[in-house]
Amino acid sequence: MSVARPLPDPIAPRFRVRPPAGWINDPNGPFRWRGRHHLFYQHNPAAPVHTNVHWGHVSSPDLVHWEHHPIALTPTPGGPDEAGCWSGCVVNDDGVPTAVYTGVDHAHNGLGTICLARAADPDGDRLVEWRPLPEPVVAAPPDGLDVVMFRDPFVFRHAGRRWALVGAGHADGTPSVLLYDCAELTAWRFAGVLLNGLDQVAADAFGDKAVGWECPQLYGTSGGEQVLVVSLWDGAPCSTAYLTGRLEADEERLRFVTRAGGRLDQGRDFYAPAVRQEPGRALMWGWSWEARETAEVLAAGWAGTLTAPRVVDVRPDGSLRVTPAPELELLRAPEPFATAPGRVPLPVSYDLTVTARGATGVTLLRAADRALTVRLDPAAGTVVLDRGGWPRTGAGGSAPVTVRVPPGPDLALRVLVDGSLLELFVGDRAVVTERVYRRPDDVAELEVEGEAEVRAWEQVPPRHG
Repeated sequence: MSVARPLPDPIAPRFRVRPPAGWINDPNGPFRWRGRHHLFYQHNPAAPVHTNVHWGHVSSPDLVHWEHHPIALTPTPGGPDEAGCWSGCVVNDDGVPTAVYTGVDHAHNGLGTICLARAADPDGDRLVEWRPLPEPVVAAPPDGLDVVMFRDPFVFRHAGRRWALVGAGHADGTPSVLLYDCAELTAWRFAGVLLNGLDQVAADAFGDKAVGWECPQLYGTSGGEQVLVVSLWDGAPCSTAYLTGRLEADEERLRFVTRAGGRLDQGRDFYAPAVRQEPGRALMWGWSWEARETAEVLAAGWAGTLTAPRVVDVRPDGSLRVTPAPELELLRAPEPFATAPGRVPLPVSYDLTVTARGATGVTLLRAADRALTVRLDPAAGTVVLDRGGWPRTGAGGSAPVTVRVPPGPDLALRVLVDGSLLELFVGDRAVVTERVYRRPDDVAELEVEGEAEVRAWEQVPPRHG
């Protein structure tokens, strides 16, 4: 007797990085080695809840064909990471890929240690075995700063020298990014506070809600500036933000001189991005959490997904430039299913482009008494995502999201939908990440009304070669 195979979960992303089951949160250590893109992530393989955190691991030759590998990092009983292997990065340390990560024990209370793990097979391209060092390289935060949150190392090079950032929060409620000299990866020297929430540009851009800055990341731009990315923690994940500026170096330390800043993502379901600097571009992935009831998550057996990879840069005025990685076009079906305004059914995963020449309405999902819509107005420079009929849990509720860009004769929109993950790119100026859960009686139908150019492709398993 044959046994029927269970149908795929229609709200589960199929083409974004996530484990087959269990929990996923922060992306970690995007890294290129011997022609392959490697990406790690916080992962609980046993249940869809945030505990017992390991590092999951995938790799790809092209950012769309992802191969799952054995778990890279596992908590060590009695070790500095016994309660979890939290966020960090991966670097090439004299020819050996090395994970630099946060270890937490059962009494950490927000204070992690900085740990290392070496790839046991650096001559291969899959990097499937990792060996942790028995002792942390930084066992505690620096004295005298009243640090109450300490985690998420990010290692980078500047002016021929290797440095590291660590996210922090202080007892008086001030968030900061701490700086370490780590020319030798096994010997770290505290080099001061790179930046804190008292910086006027940061205060104006972020407000004063955050008490800690998590997951600091730094990348260079095509114009020679640097971008500092932080995730805002107010006792729970809040939002993500960026600052543009420049690094100034002397023999002992670096300073980050800020110029501009703002929100990294305008949506409510994006956090803890990780960046990889490549020649000519910087790539970013973020974590999109669940915005549904806990009982539904437990019943499904999985929680969370990573976003599509994004190319991030900065405009001359200091504002963010962000676009989907061009490799994602490999997921498009050979022919588009929509090429003009009108009404057509939508698949579970699709890639939609709309260029509005005037006020335009785009409907993506509907039921008898509600519709999920995007309204574009080039003359006003606004895009409004209205999802009021599809409630969500978490901060911000289901109020409309409005994105403002400079007015102009047209306004371009690209929408990537993969199961319940919606990523809406407004030109190359802003992105909105939201989770929208289709219900059995909902009708997934594209309707475009207005003067606009439209093209839409189903996302399908990518073609090789």
